[in-house]
Amino acid sequence: MSIPITIDSLMERNIVEWARIEFKEGWNPDTTLKTISAFANDIDNWGGGYIIIGIEEKNGVIKRPIKGLNPDSIDSIQKSILQFCKYIRPVYIPVTQPVYYENALLLLIWVPGGYERPYQCPKVPTSKNSEKLYYIRKLSSTIVASNADVKELISLSHNVPFDDRMNMNAEISDLKREIIKDYLREVESSLIETVDTMELEKLANDLRIANGPKEYYRPLNVGLLFFNDAPERFFPYTQIEVVNIPDPTGQGMEERIFKGPIHQQLKSALAYIKNNVIAEKVFKVEDKAEAERYTNYSYSAIEEFLSNAVYHKSYQINEPVTVRIEKESIEITNAPGPDRSISDKDIKTFHMRTRRYRNRRIGDFLKELHLIEGRNTGIPTALKAIKANKSPLPIFLTDKERSFFSVILPIHETFKERKSDALDNGVQIAKTKRTREELEKAILKELGTDIMSLKELYKSLGYTGNPSKTFKECINDLITKKKISKTTISRTIFLERKKQ
Repeated sequence: MSIPITIDSLMERNIVEWARIEFKEGWNPDTTLKTISAFANDIDNWGGGYIIIGIEEKNGVIKRPIKGLNPDSIDSIQKSILQFCKYIRPVYIPVTQPVYYENALLLLIWVPGGYERPYQCPKVPTSKNSEKLYYIRKLSSTIVASNADVKELISLSHNVPFDDRMNMNAEISDLKREIIKDYLREVESSLIETVDTMELEKLANDLRIANGPKEYYRPLNVGLLFFNDAPERFFPYTQIEVVNIPDPTGQGMEERIFKGPIHQQLKSALAYIKNNVIAEKVFKVEDKAEAERYTNYSYSAIEEFLSNAVYHKSYQINEPVTVRIEKESIEITNAPGPDRSISDKDIKTFHMRTRRYRNRRIGDFLKELHLIEGRNTGIPTALKAIKANKSPLPIFLTDKERSFFSVILPIHETFKERKSDALDNGVQIAKTKRTREELEKAILKELGTDIMSLKELYKSLGYTGNPSKTFKECINDLITKKKISKTTISRTIFLERKKQ
């Protein structure tokens, strides 16, 4: 079996969090076997981890030049790993592959989260009758599991993440080779060299997107989500719906639905937003060589929040990811909401950190495609981009049941329609106080043939804040005179001028 990710991607591209990578100067069964067992237990649903043998590291710093391993030792180390991993209960065999990095020969060990967890490892692997213990990862360390951790591991054995489960309604042929090929090319995997000649079952096995006995080998849900051209056949409403509502009345509304493999629909939705929604304004500043540039919304933030919505959505819930683009805001929604371990206060203060991911395998694929950030870094990255653009901070919404999660991104202040922008034949609307008669004439003129909400009409006349008592009295007077009509939709009052 080959490892789909390259050593360069692991070391240089920040695709995998450093806590999921462990360096070993040489082969030592005592420490390495415990780390293999801990990654396989995958207590936080990170997706396992990687061990790189041949690199010396101290306090998080790699010692260079990298010495690597003697080529004559590679075969014996791999045989030794196979021998000692049989001491793990139940037996767990990781994937190993010799690789070169900075002209040094290394042994890369891939340890995905195991299907048969929890795993026990001998305390002293070289001793035949050694006590067997549970090991887990805490941050970047391998430790013995506490009694509470052991109980948690046992409970997790009955809860394989949905994206990592076999799909009994699909066949291996539902995994499309061409989509897999495009993915391998994009992540620069070494598997691209043999993808055309390799049997589909072998290819699926190397990517860990299928599982089961030979006579009943089936795709995993994550494989169907990424490598089937119509995943909605298996997971209804697996799509991104982008609704552009330039007018509160719904006039001119445009809806786009993006389907297909989830990484492709995500890219298509982001491209649509970038090309059709994002706008820029340039301001020349005195005594500065460079102009100041601002966009109506931070595209980097939208990219992060929408990618996170695809990542954290439950594909057992038949609801799409939605993007609602209104006049002065964008709202991104997915179901369900954040884990209950994240408090309401954490949500309000943007400190949303979770121990366990809902979709560990989806996260791995999206990271390799550079569509999401590493563990718990997505929101800080988005906030940094928003602040750099000098945009208002986002608003996070959910309910008590955590049935949904919405991110509202307010538009940049310079793109808001101001009262000074409202013109009457090229002349700014007067700021002087109007008489009742003048105000009623202004209302009728502003309405024209349009349908406007009460608040919209008030603002378009040059006022700020909530509609005044005098303004409301004028509206009621015009309704009584049957010059305008009123409609209430979802608690919002809309006004329309009647034809005389």
